[in-house]
Amino acid sequence: MAKHNNVDFSLGDTTLISKDTHITGDLQFSGNLEIEGKITGSVVSSDDGGKVRILPTGHVTGDIHAPTAVINGRIDGNIYSSEEIHLASDSFVDGNLYYVLIEIEKGAQMNGTFVYQPNQDDLKVLESPVETND
Repeated sequence: MAKHNNVDFSLGDTTLISKDTHITGDLQFSGNLEIEGKITGSVVSSDDGGKVRILPTGHVTGDIHAPTAVINGRIDGNIYSSEEIHLASDSFVDGNLYYVLIEIEKGAQMNGTFVYQPNQDDLKVLESPVETND
């Protein structure tokens, strides 16, 4: 899969949630995550360089917590990003965006508020809601 603008998904480990997969529950990942299927629950990056991409058939019902998020599909929830969010022309977001940098393509649909958070102190909302049992 090609990179989207300046976000390169070819580097690092990548996990793919395929088109016919439906996950119910919170998902914590590291590296890159590409979603073609459906997730009902929060999607949380466990590292500072985590990238999530929702492909056109992808649908997340829950919040996304990741440094970088590229949305081509549907999100019913908030997106919390400490780096950048890209809303592609096919995207639909029903929730709020918490961002440092944002790119919105013509045709993207957004129902919610934009909250600009340039300071690291404001990014406390990015703290992971998923508990780990290490």
